[in-house]
Amino acid sequence: MTYTTKLLSFEEFVIQYGDNPRYELIDGELRDMEPTGPHEAVSGAIAGKIYVEIFKTNLNWLIPKNCLIKPPAAEATALRPDVIILDKAELSQEPLWQKEPIICNGNTIKLVAEIVSTNLQDDYARKVEEYAFLGIPEYWIIDFRGLGGLQFIGNPKQPTFIVCQLIDGVYQQQQYRLGDNIYSYLLPNLQLKLNDVMQF
Repeated sequence: MTYTTKLLSFEEFVIQYGDNPRYELIDGELRDMEPTGPHEAVSGAIAGKIYVEIFKTNLNWLIPKNCLIKPPAAEATALRPDVIILDKAELSQEPLWQKEPIICNGNTIKLVAEIVSTNLQDDYARKVEEYAFLGIPEYWIIDFRGLGGLQFIGNPKQPTFIVCQLIDGVYQQQQYRLGDNIYSYLLPNLQLKLNDVMQF
């Protein structure tokens, strides 16, 4: 949902809303991500499953609790993924990281996950383009309520987990339904089903 009529700059957004996980900024418009309890439960479950895999495989990655992405090509945009995996080795190249949890370089990001809510057009369209442009290798779209349009999740509409793998600058998408084993190219040993993150 768009929340204001006055457009904000990236800097104004960071000052006013940077530490509030409820909001992000898209083309100067403040977006209220309207997180619900089930939304946060799914987000936490996804982060937990990924963190266990990072720990088991001894990867030099981290999952920050709160993080903004400042796409270099978008002046007044600050994206706030529900889950983000960062490469610790790349953080020294991030110009804002030491003062603010803000990522500017796509090569620092290994994976982003978005839990679909009422701003579904952002998750299915805008962020697909932004994350691909940043060169993020993998993007997950978790539509646990089956909110997406028929062109995105098929007919009949049902809970859907989409893994987008970046190939030649474009995301190739694979859909998974309840009961399916989800395959991640980035985390090939991850044991995950959509059912596992919907226990609430």
